[in-house]
Amino acid sequence: MEARMKPVLYDNERYDYLVTDELGIIQSREVFSFSMDAVLLARFAGVPKHGRILDLCSGNGVIPLLLTTRTQAQIDAVELQPRLADMARRSVQSNGLEERVHIIEGDLREYHQTGGYGTYDAITVNPPYMPPTSGESNRNEHYAIARHEIHCTLKDVAAACAKLVRTGGRVSMVHRPSRLVEIIEAFREVRLEPKRLRFVHPHAGGEANMVLIEAMRDAKPELRLLPPLIVYDENREYADELKAIYYGQQSERTEGTGGGQ
Repeated sequence: MEARMKPVLYDNERYDYLVTDELGIIQSREVFSFSMDAVLLARFAGVPKHGRILDLCSGNGVIPLLLTTRTQAQIDAVELQPRLADMARRSVQSNGLEERVHIIEGDLREYHQTGGYGTYDAITVNPPYMPPTSGESNRNEHYAIARHEIHCTLKDVAAACAKLVRTGGRVSMVHRPSRLVEIIEAFREVRLEPKRLRFVHPHAGGEANMVLIEAMRDAKPELRLLPPLIVYDENREYADELKAIYYGQQSERTEGTGGGQ
């Protein structure tokens, strides 16, 4: 692991350690912090051992940081909000990962103009879950943009992924099950064929509250429905698989890489 440097922190920021304690990340209560969905996506995504990976809607950069424990690929990360992009950039620097992770402040709808068509072997994305008119809009601008489709719709995200990923490359997303039909329709409209699907349940017998989906560019139809991922056991503690995801050895976390090659 690269040497960790003392992070540069501004007012109301803190430095947290990620689930493996190998990495640190800058966070703030004033902006939208990462949660379990990002960790699960970083573990679920099929990524190549080498090549190029892109993370869209990157926030404070948690997914690129976690992916560095699974791959030696170059990782680019696009984030629209200047403050979050700056936090992600400083987190990358604090972990000594500048040569492997590049934070880009920009709009995912336009990034193909500089990032290039078909440039990436794999893409991860944790997009806003709610349409702009759903529920009560959040007064905090950072939270509102992270939660609601204010600057990009689901179709915008799918279109951006389709432009940026190579033929045969993979696009992995975490979202809400209630929008699964929309996700599949949006993917297939731009020739992203769903290949793997996994529902996340808070406890056995409970309704799913997250869905992990992976699609392949220009692939033939064939969808694998993976076993459900259960978060809590009967004692309200993390189930064994969640413990492995959060606290397992690196050899466990690297199982299943190479999905884009």
